[in-house]
Amino acid sequence: MANLSCSLIEHGRIKTTLAKARALRPAIEKLITLAKKAHLSEDSARKVHYRRLAISRLRNKKAVSKLFDELVDQFTGRNGGYTRIYKLALPRLGDAADMALIEFVEEAPKKKAKKKKSAAKKKKEDPKVETEEKADSEDASVEPEAVSEVTESKPDEASSEVEVVAEETSNSDIDDSSTEEPSKEPK
Repeated sequence: MANLSCSLIEHGRIKTTLAKARALRPAIEKLITLAKKAHLSEDSARKVHYRRLAISRLRNKKAVSKLFDELVDQFTGRNGGYTRIYKLALPRLGDAADMALIEFVEEAPKKKAKKKKSAAKKKKEDPKVETEEKADSEDASVEPEAVSEVTESKPDEASSEVEVVAEETSNSDIDDSSTEEPSKEPK
């Protein structure tokens, strides 16, 4: 359980068998509760005690420091239910074991903040679009004939027109040489 717990803390989401995911859920939730107790505690001895308890269960100081320093903030407002398990449709190929994704539950306000940022980016992109449209209209006013020629002909039609023009020029050369008398130019 220690390795699965460390992987979940480091990556935020892991793919494992359904049985392992169900066994991991209570273990990781107890560790998050330890981190919450340490976060809410004012006594530094208690904070160290909870951190040492977590290190003894995880055996990975890097994962414990990430849990106690970074992840605990997103769970301070929740009373349990820190993880979510999704059962995957396709079983594992080797032994047909049921597979699942286990991940941490994220706070809803963070999702709303992301939407606001994307809306702000769209507003910033609008002036760029306007300047690009102005530049396009200036280019169009410089060479309107070239643009109209390109838009009128399609690629299939263009190749057939080229063949017709080539045949006409070769036929006209043949017609001109047959009607004219051979020239007698000195060499």
